[in-house]
Amino acid sequence: MNLRFFILGLLAQRSMSGYDVKGYLKNLSWLIGSPSAGSIYPALRTLLRDEWVTVDVELREDRPPRKVYTITEAGRRALDQWVDRPVGPSGSMKAFMMRLIMASHYAPDRFVALMRQRRAEVARYQQDLTNSSALPGAATDLGQRMALDYALSVAQSELAWLDRELGRVSQEVSLVEVQ
Repeated sequence: MNLRFFILGLLAQRSMSGYDVKGYLKNLSWLIGSPSAGSIYPALRTLLRDEWVTVDVELREDRPPRKVYTITEAGRRALDQWVDRPVGPSGSMKAFMMRLIMASHYAPDRFVALMRQRRAEVARYQQDLTNSSALPGAATDLGQRMALDYALSVAQSELAWLDRELGRVSQEVSLVEVQ
């Protein structure tokens, strides 16, 4: 599901062929994994079927035709709805990163709202972890304690990063609004 919307976000930035999408995603494999052609092309077909994209076929000399996908207004609305959906703090780093990568698609105030939403989710998650660790008999096993400590450390680090970046992005948005 996220791959379809991420591809839609890429197409909101510029029209692309399936080959272009695959190359773009390959460059991000260190961050979001590298989807195979076996998942990219079906996602493009689904976007086309849902009328969220259109396709133009470019004929080329001595090479196969190139299919170039372009987002539609219906696709933009679907993308906006996806972006506005809460990500959730646990198991969602990939979904949040996908939204960050597409930041140029958002209006500045919407991007700040996304960052604030993520901050609130991670703060709730951190509080849940802290509450869990205070329960009697919680994390008595060494591995459980280490896993809980790791999760708390990751949440604390993400909160520190979000606070720093929110401050920076909020200043940039304020400067844009003044101009």
